[in-house]
Amino acid sequence: MFILKKRIIFIFLITIFIIFVIVFVKKIYKNYLIDHAVKKVILEKEEIDVFDDVYLKDIIKSINGKIIDDFKIDTTKVGLKEINFKYKNSQDIVIPYTIYINIVDRVAPIISQPKVYSVIKNSISNDELEKKFFCGDNYDDNPICTLTGNYDLSEVGDYEVTLTGKDSSSNVSQSTFVLRVVENNKSQSPSNNSFTDFNDIVKKYKNEKTKIGIDVSHWQGNINFSKLKNSGVEFAYIRVGRGDGIGKSYVLDEKFYRNIEGFNKVGIPVGVYFYSYANSREDAQKEAKWVISKLKKYNVELEIVFDWENWGSFREFDLSFYHLTDAAMAFVDTVSKYGYRGMVYSSKNYLENIWFPLDSDVWLAHYTDNTDYTGKYKVWQICNNGKVNGIKDNLVDIDIMYK
Repeated sequence: MFILKKRIIFIFLITIFIIFVIVFVKKIYKNYLIDHAVKKVILEKEEIDVFDDVYLKDIIKSINGKIIDDFKIDTTKVGLKEINFKYKNSQDIVIPYTIYINIVDRVAPIISQPKVYSVIKNSISNDELEKKFFCGDNYDDNPICTLTGNYDLSEVGDYEVTLTGKDSSSNVSQSTFVLRVVENNKSQSPSNNSFTDFNDIVKKYKNEKTKIGIDVSHWQGNINFSKLKNSGVEFAYIRVGRGDGIGKSYVLDEKFYRNIEGFNKVGIPVGVYFYSYANSREDAQKEAKWVISKLKKYNVELEIVFDWENWGSFREFDLSFYHLTDAAMAFVDTVSKYGYRGMVYSSKNYLENIWFPLDSDVWLAHYTDNTDYTGKYKVWQICNNGKVNGIKDNLVDIDIMYK
């Protein structure tokens, strides 16, 4: 019995050894075939622009075989990128292969380009003035932006100055304009009392493919929701709150609960918007969760909107246009996980020049009779001086929604 057990163990060990040898020999043979295989890969290009939508097949001009799995190249980081893939060559051998591609940023920063910029004498320091001008980049979170020229903020006069933006890839933008230093004039310009009647918007833009609505916050005071319903308001976006600054807490709009309860009561469909100070994906996700926590008791049929408008202080956020868009998408993705639909609000100028393509519905702000914005949008904020029966304390934004 003991001898039989020893034989079984011996046979088992011999079998394991033979299997090991076979596997080892196969591996050596496979490596031999790969080492001596004909490899011929010629690149179509050796550089890719940062953020380009590029697949492996797009950068290979010719190959002696067929790529096994094509995939999208990550082009979000500037520099030399190693790309590993496998292909089956003309000898039917699967070959692991490595190529290197240089990802480059060729886009210069965007800077504001006023013809004349006026400041009141002694009202601002040189450092503060420099930060007043918009300067941002597609890739660089902190482009170098400088204002040069001979000017004196304590002396009234016109000065020729140059605003320069330079990113980490040495792309440069420049704009030369007049800096006008003026005396403090306390007289105010006459107020513009013109307004847009809600009924006129209905007459001109209402059809089987549109709905006409408004967006509101505490600025509209105590709203009469029944009158709004009778006036033909078909939807409303309500400000739920706002950030209190970069990295700070959130402030609930003082009329939010009154507004959402009032619109729900009369049956006007609502969405909500949040005035964001996010400067990262994580901030935007936190904002979205805070907004959602305020909605649990209410009927929200329309979108939760990411509203980012801090363009006058953009340089304080340390954000590239790519990371700003990424934050917006983080907000939209978060609300969608909780069963809501997300949307991004912005004006025509920034949609065309700042935002990367948005993977969400868009709420366009463009105050004109006929917008020439060519991108896709679901809602168009057509004016901010609307007048409608039911709101007496202030004017209101009027919006057109497309079905």
